[in-house]
Amino acid sequence: MSNVIAVGPYSDPDDAALREEFDARRLPGLDAIAEMPEAERATVTGVAFMGHEPFDGAVMDRLPALKAIANFGVGYDAIDIAAATARGIRVTNTPDVLNDDVADLAVAMWIAQARGFETAIRNARSGDWGRGVALPLARKASGRRVGILGLGRIGREIADRLAAFKCEIHYQSRSRKDTPAGWTYHADPVELARAVDDIIIAVVGGPETQGYVSAGVIGALGPDGVIVNISRGTVIDEEALIAALASGAIRGAALDVFRDEPRIDPRLIDLPNLLPLPHIGSATVETRAAMGALQRRNLRALLDGREPETPVN
Repeated sequence: MSNVIAVGPYSDPDDAALREEFDARRLPGLDAIAEMPEAERATVTGVAFMGHEPFDGAVMDRLPALKAIANFGVGYDAIDIAAATARGIRVTNTPDVLNDDVADLAVAMWIAQARGFETAIRNARSGDWGRGVALPLARKASGRRVGILGLGRIGREIADRLAAFKCEIHYQSRSRKDTPAGWTYHADPVELARAVDDIIIAVVGGPETQGYVSAGVIGALGPDGVIVNISRGTVIDEEALIAALASGAIRGAALDVFRDEPRIDPRLIDLPNLLPLPHIGSATVETRAAMGALQRRNLRALLDGREPETPVN
């Protein structure tokens, strides 16, 4: 009987690796833990977790021998870290290996929104171009003033890329960072929004940042502003964003994450000035393979009593 369960929608290669390395039992979601026989639950010491379901103390208590939760992904806001720590359960995540992919996507979304890719693609595919249907002029991306909300690992990668696009870089974070000359720090997100044309959100998710991009922040950006979010949907006050997009208080938004994903508010998805993507920030073959490998190394280290590579607690 395996002492490891793998929870979530793993790819076939990751599923095979978890079975080979840990003889892991695959479960579709956390609710399935309650359906396991009590004797089996009592033997589980490790969980490989992939998903956004709340992994809280009540779930942990169904696994009395649990000592390790290895999360697939850099964001771990679905896991109650305080509850895990109180129960002596170590938690890990998979940072760094996905930085490039997420930063690449953030910049691609920013350019796509400015240049109207979605409308232009429809124009070409539908045959409208051949029928002489003209497109409105788009907007220039290079050279804009861009604010990075959260200059951590991913935020720094985004900023470095934007610098190559001749952008004026502003950022807001909990503290000043060691940055190139000319980058401007702002202590407050509203102050940041007032100073820039566009905002790219790269803060961590969780209760501390819920609604961080408030109506005040959105309003301070102004009618030429664009918001790009590759963080978590909960970071934005979605009601305020819908109102701003609908009224023209800001020019547009490009979102890879949503508050209730995968269900998107129909009022939001129907807005023509929204560019939506289905949370694909790290969705490349190379990066997902690296994330899976790091998750398994972390889990093996914890089960062997060693310090993991990327601990959370």
